[in-house]
Amino acid sequence: MHCFRSLLAVAVLATAGVPAASALAADPPAASPAMAMAMTPSVAIRAYDQMTFDQAQAANQPILVWVHAPWCPVCREQEKAIKQITADPAYRDLLVLRIDFDTQKPLWQKFGATMQSTLIGFHGKRETGRVAHESDVARVAPVLRSTLPGA
Repeated sequence: MHCFRSLLAVAVLATAGVPAASALAADPPAASPAMAMAMTPSVAIRAYDQMTFDQAQAANQPILVWVHAPWCPVCREQEKAIKQITADPAYRDLLVLRIDFDTQKPLWQKFGATMQSTLIGFHGKRETGRVAHESDVARVAPVLRSTLPGA
């Protein structure tokens, strides 16, 4: 169907006196800044790995540790909030590491978490913020923002 529409458009332009070659070669309009922002992908959420965490801390990188359970409805909503917030280019260097609540209990206990849906922000080795059992963007965003340089 798309090919038919393209051919139809070229035919209409040709009858209007526009050469087919120039109709096909036209550059698409540039994306507006708002459109470019909407197209910016969020950061990747990765499984927690101690070596990656240690290297990010040594590099003074922004880090979010997320204690997650696949069955948790709050965690599902947190994922949406994290992706929405991190679509902003300011978060391009943020490392998001997910700890599985069901299978990595000693690990989330090491971070002082007591429940799934806990978000813990770090800038390098310094903890910058935490929130538990919240999925509202207005409550999640300050934890993510606290990880950024100069926050």
